[in-house]
Amino acid sequence: MDFGGMGKTIIIMGVVLVFIGLLLIGAGKIPFLGKLPGDFFWHKGSYTFYFPLATSILISLLLTILLNIFFRK
Repeated sequence: MDFGGMGKTIIIMGVVLVFIGLLLIGAGKIPFLGKLPGDFFWHKGSYTFYFPLATSILISLLLTILLNIFFRK
């Protein structure tokens, strides 16, 4: 059995999890994140609905660009 490849995969997954954790910690400190013009927010009585469409698209684009830069062969 080749454990070298599995070890590298686990290390990469750990680095990705640390990166995601740091993003979650720092996301509240980015002033425009979650308040973009395409983010939907409805409040009626005790019911609140929030759908961050524009923020999701922005994060998706940024991650796509970063992953293409780092994992291009």
